[in-house]
Amino acid sequence: MTPPAVAVCAAAPVFHPARPTVDRAAAIHTAGVALTQSLAKGREIDAAALRSAMERAFGASDASGAWAWKDAYEAVEAAQVLFLRQFGPSLLRVAKFPASMLALLEKIGSLLPTETRRSETSQALQQFSTPIELAYIAARAAGIRPGDVILEPSAGTGMLAIHAEIAGAHLALNEWAGERHGLLKTLFPKVSVTRHDGAQIHDRLDVRFRPTVILMNPPFSASPLIEGRYPNATFEHIRSALARLEPNGRLVAITGESFSPYGRSWRSAFEKLQATATLIATIPLRRGFFRRHGTDVESRLTIFDKVPAAKAEGFPVPVATVQSLQELLER
Repeated sequence: MTPPAVAVCAAAPVFHPARPTVDRAAAIHTAGVALTQSLAKGREIDAAALRSAMERAFGASDASGAWAWKDAYEAVEAAQVLFLRQFGPSLLRVAKFPASMLALLEKIGSLLPTETRRSETSQALQQFSTPIELAYIAARAAGIRPGDVILEPSAGTGMLAIHAEIAGAHLALNEWAGERHGLLKTLFPKVSVTRHDGAQIHDRLDVRFRPTVILMNPPFSASPLIEGRYPNATFEHIRSALARLEPNGRLVAITGESFSPYGRSWRSAFEKLQATATLIATIPLRRGFFRRHGTDVESRLTIFDKVPAAKAEGFPVPVATVQSLQELLER
């Protein structure tokens, strides 16, 4: 007996149109452009504003799986980069003094959301981007001059790089994480953006490239090539970066608080670094400077000049933990 027609119809496969492929970096950039307008108008970027910008950029909600909140937070970071590119030079002229500029950036920081939904990737790779205010101070500590060649070995979303750009430097950026690498290329279309493990940056870059300044916020204890916690991460990132830095150049790094020469754990490592570079300063920061980026990790700002130390075992006198960004700027 011939099966009823209805049975044949019921067994027929159902085809759904494929969802269009979205260029994630371009979509995050688009959301960042929209959010820049909020910053320009002094409006807070709350969860509703962020969700709206992401839904317009991706053409779908996060519930659909089109984007995640990690993408949204990176759109906020993109907005800060774009805002500084557009308004940073004029803000510097208006501010006149570094302390005034820092105060303006702190007002911008007060408009930004706290990253409350961390992804597994962000946690595993310790993707804690540099807050806009701390990035400004790090760039000031680097003493960047027009024409300097800047390398950022773990560039993230470009928060350190944009301050170097405003100072008139030539940039070269590196970022291992695939989506962040794509976003950086979109945010800095005229800049060389490589994708290497920052701990091997000296071995991977073209030998002809010689930076005069290195700005970095390396992973504190993680490596993309090693599963689990990797305590040597910061040391290896800094050692490789110093190997690439031009003689008499300067390296400024934001690291975990424990990475210092004053305890047994890292003293010998700093003595090795001082064979080629002198530790100028290392300043501990109170807990909470990264709170907006989803962590209360303790950190410090460390500065090396690429000149062999007079004594490898000699270090600057330890300083007290700074309690505010203004105090850090004064140091």
